[in-house]
Amino acid sequence: MIIDSHVNLHAVQFDEDRDDVIARAREAGVQMMVEISDKLSTFEATHALAMAHPDIWCTVGVHPHEAKDHTAMTAEDLIALSHRPRVVGIGECGLDFHYDFSPRNQQAEIFRTHIRAAQATGLPLVVHTREADDQMAAILREMQVEAPFRFLMHCYTSGAQLAQQAAEMGAWFSVSGIATFKAAEDVRQVVRAMPADRIIVETDCPYLAPVPHRGRRNEPAYIGHVLQALADIRGWEREEAEARTTDAFFNLFDRIPRP
Repeated sequence: MIIDSHVNLHAVQFDEDRDDVIARAREAGVQMMVEISDKLSTFEATHALAMAHPDIWCTVGVHPHEAKDHTAMTAEDLIALSHRPRVVGIGECGLDFHYDFSPRNQQAEIFRTHIRAAQATGLPLVVHTREADDQMAAILREMQVEAPFRFLMHCYTSGAQLAQQAAEMGAWFSVSGIATFKAAEDVRQVVRAMPADRIIVETDCPYLAPVPHRGRRNEPAYIGHVLQALADIRGWEREEAEARTTDAFFNLFDRIPRP
């Protein structure tokens, strides 16, 4: 199967042609998508997409940029929403110290809130991390001691040391269109070392369009370029890359029935 594990189809960039974007994805062979929650105020739109389309599932969570607006949110709030049909993960959540749109202490506490929801539900955690390698590793280790949880390092572009530490904790990793960028050899080097049975692919649309679409709005129909880049980086045939990422996806998102 061809699966886009991280789409943001609720984004305003798709307001004019959302149905066409979904249709183009299907025409390109995309058989499943995971629509990602970035804040609770848009969760209803995210969930509605999953409810309206049999090939779309969704998560519930708060991006670290939005942490400052969710300081009262509890793990119980996330758990309650996670019981809705077609919700298959917790997040996107984590730490982003590049933009610091939310205070770092608030990002860390909201991240722990998400982890507690993942621990309680058994759902996989979708983790965003940028320029926060040491703090990310510390929180992941701290919370793994508290109780185990499964997690995905989404659109991974951080350092090799954090990748190794996360892999030792059992992390999955997702590869995005950044792997196709000419200047992203450091990212490709990390991809070569990722655990082969825990790699999936994503577009993170409407962001990060892969070559040859770089600079345009990204959409799920372009996921094939990411899949081919992964195959090239790892020395796999295209069919092997598709099979490996499919197996890894269903092992992680195990609330989704495998066709």
